[in-house]
Parts: sequence; C-alpha cells; structure tokens
Amino acid sequence: MGDDTSATPVRVRNRRGEGDRLRHEIVAAAVALLDETGDESAITLRSVARKVGIAAPSIYRHFPDQPAIMLAVVRNDFAELDERLGAAVDAADDTPRARLTALCQGYLGFAVAHPGRYRTMFGGFWMPDPDASSVTAEDLGALGEASMRRLAEALQDCVTAGCATSTDVPADTVALWLGLHGLAHQRAVAPSFPWPPDIEERVITTLAHFTADEGE
Repeated sequence: MGDDTSATPVRVRNRRGEGDRLRHEIVAAAVALLDETGDESAITLRSVARKVGIAAPSIYRHFPDQPAIMLAVVRNDFAELDERLGAAVDAADDTPRARLTALCQGYLGFAVAHPGRYRTMFGGFWMPDPDASSVTAEDLGALGEASMRRLAEALQDCVTAGCATSTDVPADTVALWLGLHGLAHQRAVAPSFPWPPDIEERVITTLAHFTADEGE
C-alpha cells in the first residue's frame, strides 16, 4: 500500500513579502482542527503543519512552540466573542437593561455555537506553564479583558439608569460572568437536564441585580 497523502494539501509557496500570510494560515488551521475535533490536544505542530501543507519546522519561523499557536487561537476566539457581544448590543433595544441582557445572551449563544472553542477559552483544559513555554502570565491575564470590560460598562449603565441595584459593580460583574459561565458549562455537560425554559432570564436578572421596575 502506498503512502496516503490525500489529507495533506499542496500549499502554494508565498511570494516575497507575504510572510504574514503563513502565520494567518497556521492559526486558521489550528482553529479548524479545534472546530473539527473539539479537543485542543489535537492541535500539535505536526497536525497543524499537515493541515496547512508545510513541513513542521516551517512553523518555528512564526511560532516558537505549540502553546504560542494556542495563544493565537484563543486570542482570536476572544476577539470573535467580543465582536458577537458588540453585535448583540447593537441589535438590542436602546435601554441599558436591554443592552446588558442582550450582551449576556450573546455570551451564552457563543458558548452554544462554538463548544470546542469555549471549552478551550474557559474550561481550564488549555493551561500552559509560563515557566516552560513562550506564553507568559501576562499573556494569559490579558485574555478576555475586552469582553469583561464591556460587561462591566453595561452593568454600570444599568446602575446609573436606576434599573440595577449593584453597589459594587466590579465585584458584581465578576459574579455575573461566573453565573453565565456556570450556565454555559453545565448546559454543555448536562444537556439532558430539565433546564427551566427561563433559566437564562433568571440567572441574568438575579446576578445583574435588576429592579422589578426597569426605572426607565
């Protein structure tokens, strides 16, 4: 039996000055592998190189190790999450409560639409050692900052408008995110559980400290 090379695409060599193109292709290949398998362990230098159609050593020109590729993937995922949240807010009614509710629902929707990516972003399965890889603690600490800031600003707008009673917006923002994450995670691992049809509304209303009357 001959070697099966059907799974390895033949890649057109970049022209001079197109080095960034290969970097983007490497990240795109890693994202595709994550979407296909739902398992971050499937992303190795060899599997990514095979997906792109290059030799594995070519990756080192752009990424020093596998955690660096994963960091780029997760950064892209957080950027996509933030874009989804922004779109959800833009499509909502122009009231602080409606915008915060839409933001929370957009977060939960992202988790449903991209379970493999969400698990890698928040599930703790991808946790590189800053002492044993090129990824630093600062790199990890910066992940998700934009989305968390968006959530905090939306909650503060609700407090200012009088439709939320939080007295500690930073702490309640974290509590709200933890509630959303917990719901997203549990629905993924226990889909057969009899979830109340209004569970999202209950979690958001409680943890956002919404008033009974929107106050607007």
